[in-house]
Amino acid sequence: MTTSKVTVAAATAAGNAPADLDNGSTETKASGYWRPTAAERPTPYIEVDEARLVRNIEAMQRRADAAGVLMFPHVKTHKSLYIARQQLARGARGITASKPSEALVFAEAGIPSIILAYPIVTAQSLDRLLPVVKARGTQLRAIAASKPGVDALSEAAAQHAVEIGVFLKVDVGLGRVGIKPNDPAALELCARIAASAGLHFAGLLSHAGHSYATNGPQSLAKVVHDEAADLAGLAGQLRERGIAVDCLSVGATPTCLGAPLPNEVDCIRPGNYVFLDGTALRLGICTADDLALCVVARVVASNDTHFILDAGSKSMSSDRGAHGMGGAGFGTVVSAEGDGEKGTWTLERLSEEHGFVPFSGRPLALGSRVRVFPNHSCASIANFDHFALRHANGEATVLPVDARSCQT
Repeated sequence: MTTSKVTVAAATAAGNAPADLDNGSTETKASGYWRPTAAERPTPYIEVDEARLVRNIEAMQRRADAAGVLMFPHVKTHKSLYIARQQLARGARGITASKPSEALVFAEAGIPSIILAYPIVTAQSLDRLLPVVKARGTQLRAIAASKPGVDALSEAAAQHAVEIGVFLKVDVGLGRVGIKPNDPAALELCARIAASAGLHFAGLLSHAGHSYATNGPQSLAKVVHDEAADLAGLAGQLRERGIAVDCLSVGATPTCLGAPLPNEVDCIRPGNYVFLDGTALRLGICTADDLALCVVARVVASNDTHFILDAGSKSMSSDRGAHGMGGAGFGTVVSAEGDGEKGTWTLERLSEEHGFVPFSGRPLALGSRVRVFPNHSCASIANFDHFALRHANGEATVLPVDARSCQT
């Protein structure tokens, strides 16, 4: 297999951009959006390009293998058993999930090892998941960032007679969930995990989601360096206190794809890399040709200034990017008719069932179909029960979004 363009884009983000990527014509840069005619299905629908999906999975797995780190990709991006199995077949050791109900779908399907990367604060939250974990022999690791969280996990483990590995969630800059690495409470909480019945201390885990707000290779590389330094520094303090730290786990597509993986890290948990999106393009960690997911929509109306699509916020989501960090508009629009139309447009605004696209001098015909490459692919696929996996021969297989609506 030839070197993936994802790998080329990663080199770009690390400061080694090839000249044609930086200095190519506008049409050359846009050409990556152009695809053959979309499958004829009721619109709107999610299309996933099989070749690009596989290419992205394999490229990230090669990065992990080269760095000697384990892959536990985050399935909240795709919520698909089919895609998770593709990841495992290519070398992932398990998966990362968000809510317990999401993890349950994958545990029931026999995924061998799951990281539950969402804070648990009541033991009852795990009442459906843990019996399946026990019956299947699934390795389960969770996170904690508070004493009530540790106690809830210990209570749940005792009630269901299972052992749960628990990572300390470390806040390395996003400001969402976690303990700051220099907070003295971090050491005490790790000791509490290690001493709690039914639990074992699994290590340190972080998510550098603030990397989505970086504005260039240098700032992205700094986030990666600082995250690794924070985890390694805290791990050193824990080891000095006699607490073994088996794993340092990080996860965010920009940090895993856009800069070299740090030597200190043992495990990575990227999610968005399987599809990529407009936010990844904005960050410079991929090219348009790497985008594996789009929404196929239809032009249903036009007025003096816009043509209107049948895909609004209930299809695209109203998210401009991960953590609300995104660019202008809600996606890039191109023709899906395979008719040689080489224009690109911006999905400017949304109502619930309508998308508004400025003419920009040339409207598309009423009834014609378009592909919309969203700013945030994870939020888009979560709006659909199924997706169409487009094969190289132009045919499509319809597959379920198995863990859709898993909110608890």
